[in-house]
Amino acid sequence: MSPKELLYIEDALDHEKHLEKKCAETSQQLQNTELKNFTEQMAAKHREIFGKLYQLV
Repeated sequence: MSPKELLYIEDALDHEKHLEKKCAETSQQLQNTELKNFTEQMAAKHREIFGKLYQLV
């Protein structure tokens, strides 16, 4: 893997970590069950994507 590709993956990892955190925080603040479940699913999806990207490194 080239240094440029590694930097791209590191950047993508940072973005996925941030998105997972924001979705989880938002989920905790919501009262609407449907929206809460949706944001929890989004947080889980970002954790999954993070894991897949991390395996590339």
